[in-house]
Amino acid sequence: MDTYTMAAAGLPALGWALHGGLLSRRLATARRDPLTGLHTRAGWTARAERLIAKHPGALVLLVDLDDFKAVNDTHGHAAGDAVLTATADRLSDWCGRSGVAARLGGDEFAAIVARPDRTAGLLPLWSALDSPVTHHGHALPVSASVGHCYPAHLPVPSLTDALSAADKAMYAAKGHGRRNTH
Repeated sequence: MDTYTMAAAGLPALGWALHGGLLSRRLATARRDPLTGLHTRAGWTARAERLIAKHPGALVLLVDLDDFKAVNDTHGHAAGDAVLTATADRLSDWCGRSGVAARLGGDEFAAIVARPDRTAGLLPLWSALDSPVTHHGHALPVSASVGHCYPAHLPVPSLTDALSAADKAMYAAKGHGRRNTH
């Protein structure tokens, strides 16, 4: 076979390889929140379900920023974006290598840690999430309500049930004031 024939035969394979690479990149991008870089709900859910199946002691968290709308209304959307990005960084740092954080949408976040004993604990997480964020020289107030659930403590250790229990705990924390975790 001459060089021209070999090149012509290889072009379709090269085209498919490039196409596959582009599709793979688009899929990965769709599973990441463009603002925070965290997983989106779809990407996080798949990973969280695998972690629950593999690690019976896993911990599921839901985080909701308190009075977030006031930050946007008072300081503008760029300030709100700074708060969301800082929250994402703080949650990711807390999860460390044994967990995965996600932005579910708006000002709602989720996380799962396979080994909660390798984190700093829930109170340090709350403290980190409750720290002001500096934006253009202004200290923006930030607080969050955090709900958590150990799937192993449920009758059926599923992600859906763990999220539901964490959601109830999060709203109970909101009912007790902004400086609570449950």
